[in-house]
Amino acid sequence: MEAVLSLVSLTVTKVLQFSGLTDNWNAPRAKKMEEKALEVYDVIKSIRDPEKPNTLEELEVVTEKCVEVQELGEDEYLIIIRFSPTVPHCSLATLIGLCLQVKLQRCLPFKHKLEIYISEGTHSTEEDSKSASFIFERHFHGLCGTRS
Repeated sequence: MEAVLSLVSLTVTKVLQFSGLTDNWNAPRAKKMEEKALEVYDVIKSIRDPEKPNTLEELEVVTEKCVEVQELGEDEYLIIIRFSPTVPHCSLATLIGLCLQVKLQRCLPFKHKLEIYISEGTHSTEEDSKSASFIFERHFHGLCGTRS
């Protein structure tokens, strides 16, 4: 009996995959993650650069593509942000990361964990970029924790 149920389950799974119906089940989830990412982007795009009168969006420090949201559980999300400093030798990259973290903690209405990184190849050297990412992982990840 168990073998028959296993065979039926496998057959149904294969039929759904070939028919494209399983993609339709994932579509609402993918759309929900895109909507959450846009919600996050709407919060961070208006942050002003510490040295310039422009917003991070205007300076292309953050873009819609730099925000990724993954579902961790029911109504809990992992937000990953990869920003690009305005110049390769930007000394305020850590401050920008902190601004992102504080703004999201204050403004997002849903439970989340946050990871902030400098986009690869956008800082003065690859090693600077890696060490800055390490700083964000080590310090900000712990600070960001889960928002209740």
